[in-house]
Amino acid sequence: MNCKPPFSLLLTVVALLVLGGCASAPETDHSSRYTLATDRAPSGNFDVSGLDDAVPVYEAPRRAGNKSPYTVWGKQYHVLDSNDGYVARGTASWYGEKFHGHKTSNGETFDMYAMSAAHKSLRIPGYARVTNLDNGRSVVVRVNDRGPFHSDRIIDLSYAAAKKLGYQARGTARVEVAAITVRPDGAMFIAGKPFSPGDSTGYAESRVKASGDMAMTNRSLFVQLGSFSSRDPAEKLLSRAKAVLENPMRVRAVDTSSGRFHRVQVGPFSDEDSARRTQSLLEARGFDQSILLTDTH
Repeated sequence: MNCKPPFSLLLTVVALLVLGGCASAPETDHSSRYTLATDRAPSGNFDVSGLDDAVPVYEAPRRAGNKSPYTVWGKQYHVLDSNDGYVARGTASWYGEKFHGHKTSNGETFDMYAMSAAHKSLRIPGYARVTNLDNGRSVVVRVNDRGPFHSDRIIDLSYAAAKKLGYQARGTARVEVAAITVRPDGAMFIAGKPFSPGDSTGYAESRVKASGDMAMTNRSLFVQLGSFSSRDPAEKLLSRAKAVLENPMRVRAVDTSSGRFHRVQVGPFSDEDSARRTQSLLEARGFDQSILLTDTH
């Protein structure tokens, strides 16, 4: 007795399995290239006490990892034309063993034991000081990847960086992220202020606290809605914002090493609370790609 199923039936079953697999996978899901299905911390007790922060250096602008806009899971994201002046608060998470040894967004190899991070909009590679607002600890990381793609998170640190900040066991922490920019001559700036890697004062502790001090440096807080290489889309975004908000706003042309960009900004604001309230109002009205940063008047 022949118990083998007909060849046509085998073909039908295979076809259904293939179609079922394709239908269940989002078009941007690359998880199949990872050995682990879920992320986890490395085994053992990794000692970070002797692990140094990343040391910022000048790196010429690159195309790798900086495509803008880009889309993940159906949502569009924009990369900043420049990291200068970027500072934001939000939730940090971390990533580890699942991604260890795989490529980052700019083609480098992710090392969960290195001081690195992923960010949705900072230009990469770049650098940032991340401060845990719950315990005051700060680290400097090199940003070389994209993510985290969760609306309530602003940065994904390597496991090692998260452990140095003391939140690896909880998974997330309230943080402040301040971009560090380096000029070709080696001069460094954090959120527009001179900076050196040996400076133990975090931006969260040394920020300008009074509007009078802010005026002396000719810098203020702005909510930036977008940045474009041409002026026309910037003006269109400005018109949209003016239709829902009466605050002062502008399109500011800025020359960077990557060319001229037109920044759509609301402000200036005299204090962070006012800027945050306006940012929340804008997000509720559909402007969900805004960032808070310092810029010149």
